[in-house]
Amino acid sequence: MGGRIEVRKEGALGWIVFDHPERRNAISEQMWRALPQAAAGLATDPTVRVVVLRGAGDVAFVSGADISEFERIRTGGAAAGDYDALTDAAFSALLALPKPVIALVHGFCVGGGLALALTADLRFASEDARFAIPAARLGLGYGEAGIRTLVSLVGPSFAKEILFSARLFDAPEALRMGLVNGVFPKAALDEAVRSRAQAIAENAPLTLAAVKRVVAELGRDEALRDPAGTAAAIRACFESRDYREGVRAFLEKRRPRFEGR
Repeated sequence: MGGRIEVRKEGALGWIVFDHPERRNAISEQMWRALPQAAAGLATDPTVRVVVLRGAGDVAFVSGADISEFERIRTGGAAAGDYDALTDAAFSALLALPKPVIALVHGFCVGGGLALALTADLRFASEDARFAIPAARLGLGYGEAGIRTLVSLVGPSFAKEILFSARLFDAPEALRMGLVNGVFPKAALDEAVRSRAQAIAENAPLTLAAVKRVVAELGRDEALRDPAGTAAAIRACFESRDYREGVRAFLEKRRPRFEGR
């Protein structure tokens, strides 16, 4: 059992670090189990405004699930179902974060690594980043939820190319497809992401949460949407102290000081 999930805080930024460098940050069983708790802790921390996902070092974001464990924990129908439930819980916890989530991608972002990056709201990559979903080379069935998210970002044609070919796509290709929001020189990526994250963290938390909720609802089937919930999230913005502070700051020509209430 190797690897760990490191959680750290830097001002208003919370970091989830996939730390398994000897396997290019492949996600082990114990790391999958640790992710929901890590996400929940940052979700409920009022000092954290933005969450950043990254791999330890700069060789890989996440090179996938730790395939060396598959014979032990993912062989046979029942075991495969248990493993899928484990990963689904991790993905669901990250998707449930009400705060903006950014994926900082160095190097390899493959398989389960790309699935983790897709839970983020924004993705920024280094010029040496490489993306792939190799399910077709492993004989794996790829879940509907993951394919839906991929299609929503890059469209059905590119999604099929990624899944059919199982090949590595470089950072410029990923940018053209819409898989990432931006590509930076390797040495500049960390600071570029930190700067963007800090700028977002200075904005009104209730507005950010409402935008994230509305976008998520628009991604659901219409029959499953919660219009009352989204309306309440928007109304909460207008009823907040932060709204009054934002208006005063604008009129007084100063930076607003938002509290998230």
